[in-house]
Amino acid sequence: QVQLVESGGGLVQAGGSLTLSCAASGIVGSINVMSWYRQAPGKQRELVAGISRGGSTNYLHSVKGRFTISRDNAKNTMHLQMASLKPEDTAVYYCYVGAWRDYWGQGTQVTVSS
Repeated sequence: QVQLVESGGGLVQAGGSLTLSCAASGIVGSINVMSWYRQAPGKQRELVAGISRGGSTNYLHSVKGRFTISRDNAKNTMHLQMASLKPEDTAVYYCYVGAWRDYWGQGTQVTVSS
């Protein structure tokens, strides 16, 4: 049974930091890309950061220099270190795993207060 377990969300003041984690289990075959998406109320889901199996990364322009994505291929885990958080970062953050098919986590709430 495939599971994507997200953790690390919460409430933080503007300027603070949080680290999100995603642990994938039960996926058959190699995981290609792992990503974090977010969706704020009334807005479309957007790609925040992605990382390939080889370690290539890409970031949403507004989070560059503040967020860092990483992954451990042996453990099928991914992390998103978020620093200098802003109220506009408030959203539900979703773990995405691209393997032989797409997998999504349940989402974890990140709330940044001003």
